[in-house]
Amino acid sequence: MERLIYDEEHEMFRKAYRTFLEREMVPFRDEWSAAEIVPPSVFASAGAAGFLAMPVPEEFGGAGITDFRYSGVIVEELCAADLFAHGLGLTLHTDVCLPYFLDYANDEQKARWLPGIASGQSVTAVAMTEPGIGSDLASMKTTAIRDGDTYLLNGSKTFITNGINADLVLVAAKTDLSQRHSGISILVVERGMDGFERGRNLEKVGLHAQDTAELFFTDVRVPVDNRIGADGEGFMLLVKNLPQERLSIALAGVAHARAMLGWTLEYVKERTAFSQPIGSFQNSRFVMAEMETEVTIAEAFVDQCVLAQNAGTLSAETAAKAKWWCTELQKRVADRCVQLHGGYGYMLEYPIARAYTDARVTSIYGGTTEIMKEIIGRSMGL
Repeated sequence: MERLIYDEEHEMFRKAYRTFLEREMVPFRDEWSAAEIVPPSVFASAGAAGFLAMPVPEEFGGAGITDFRYSGVIVEELCAADLFAHGLGLTLHTDVCLPYFLDYANDEQKARWLPGIASGQSVTAVAMTEPGIGSDLASMKTTAIRDGDTYLLNGSKTFITNGINADLVLVAAKTDLSQRHSGISILVVERGMDGFERGRNLEKVGLHAQDTAELFFTDVRVPVDNRIGADGEGFMLLVKNLPQERLSIALAGVAHARAMLGWTLEYVKERTAFSQPIGSFQNSRFVMAEMETEVTIAEAFVDQCVLAQNAGTLSAETAAKAKWWCTELQKRVADRCVQLHGGYGYMLEYPIARAYTDARVTSIYGGTTEIMKEIIGRSMGL
């Protein structure tokens, strides 16, 4: 089924981005997985080629392109090239972190930070999750106490994507200990600030080339000028940005499912059993037909979500629907594709094996499936 959401310009961009990935990233996949981190130079090369932080206005070195369909093309190509684990930090930089700087930073902050974000010289991360505290942000223990023109930041964060590579970290912290949600503010912690330390690069089941770190803050003096938005506005800003973050995850989920389906289709046509291709057996045809149908339906829904995001009408509950459905679909497709590969599906030399482990976390980060269902249920008046 043709993806009507894309026009000629998007397809031209797709070809250019695919060429970039084949030249700059595909040859190094195994090396990065073994190292468990993508070198920061990847961000810089993407920035130099014009493929990073594209919504940044031209005056700050970006392309000024706010059409979210380009994000769809980027994640589709990352997944098709078996770069899902390697490229996710790029999409987090653009789709998750960048909006805080674009939408909520003041003019001085934009002039200070956006050029580096667009060029890839300043890698970004967002730090919300703490040890022992997942979705309950109001219970965070990290504090930032005002002291003149600075905040004194203390606490720790965990599971932070880009945590090792990040030059600018959006840290959610309690600036008013007497409040819950309304006591949270967002501070930008910069590489090299005294008292800011990175823990180990966490070992994960999948997404091996993506650096995921623990961060520690001990009496870090963060200038008040590094606060994004007003004091106590942090939770509200986080909530405002979540629909786009969850749509980005949904896009990756369905794109990864499509890629896995393509790899498996090739395999079942070539692999034989009992003197015939395994794809010719009725069970294989039925399983492939079911996955093809489910992925196509998911693509159609996500495409409508992208158009809603472009129009500024994407709601929190619609984004939650897309996030939970597409990530759960991603896991189902991964499992069924491994089964169709048989024993080879468990061998890491096949992309489906890596995809199986990479897919498992997507229904957890960005808000668990259970949280997504809670959002949807509450929107129904329940």
